[in-house]
Amino acid sequence: MNAIITATDLAHELTGDRPPVLLDVRWQLSVAKAAGAPAFDGRAEYAAGHLPGAVFVDLDRELAGPPGAGGRHPLPDIEEFGAAMRRAGVSAGRPVVVYDGGQGWAAARAWWMLRWTGHPDVRVLDGGLPSWEGELSTEAPDPAEGDFWPVPAATGRLDADAAAALARTGVLLDARAGERYRGEVEPIDRVGGHIPGAVSAPTTENVGPDGRFLPAAELRDRFKALGVAAKAEVGVYCGSGVSGAHEVLALAVAGIPAALYVGSWSEWSCDPSRPVAVGADPQ
Repeated sequence: MNAIITATDLAHELTGDRPPVLLDVRWQLSVAKAAGAPAFDGRAEYAAGHLPGAVFVDLDRELAGPPGAGGRHPLPDIEEFGAAMRRAGVSAGRPVVVYDGGQGWAAARAWWMLRWTGHPDVRVLDGGLPSWEGELSTEAPDPAEGDFWPVPAATGRLDADAAAALARTGVLLDARAGERYRGEVEPIDRVGGHIPGAVSAPTTENVGPDGRFLPAAELRDRFKALGVAAKAEVGVYCGSGVSGAHEVLALAVAGIPAALYVGSWSEWSCDPSRPVAVGADPQ
């Protein structure tokens, strides 16, 4: 099954006999509040115009739990997540397409959550809302209650100890910007640097200038150059499990399964007992 869908194909599917459920997950990582500026308001952006029939999903409240020792975007309560998805009209037997404002990170988090909890058919709109050439709507739909009940998989997710072990036995990719990986800057978390053994792999390099994913063959070449060999066990982390989900999605486009360390650097770095590496060298 494809992990992404083009706007053209989505427009076609929406006119078919089995149109997908549309989820709008507009969100941005923002440090604006620290400077006294208003934070990004995804719900307001949704209200100003969205794909017809799309339901807004709040990443901070419905795709993550309260921030704390488990990171800035830990897993949500699974029962509450399931209830939110059912309110949005998500059913196990109907495809789902998720989109955001174009960066792809938030949509990928929703994609990962639904896939990890057992939904069989979820795709991300490649390029997000900017790729859509059809009309937008300001009407908030009232979908019929869905029947999706999430069941977390036994695989596909890493905790801190598993991420540390994978950095030694497989390939652990750090999806953050290179300067954060190297510890040159750290605008959000307690300390800069990376998990020892992790490889720098900024998720921004998985897409072209238009925000759409590179072709699968190019992505496979990129990950191969980063050390992802055939049958290698692969994991990904980022700052808080959002951009890392986008890298897991890129790996899926390339045909490479990968697990996500949801707590990511925001969890790892808040524990002073965990080692921190700095510089370009993984170790």
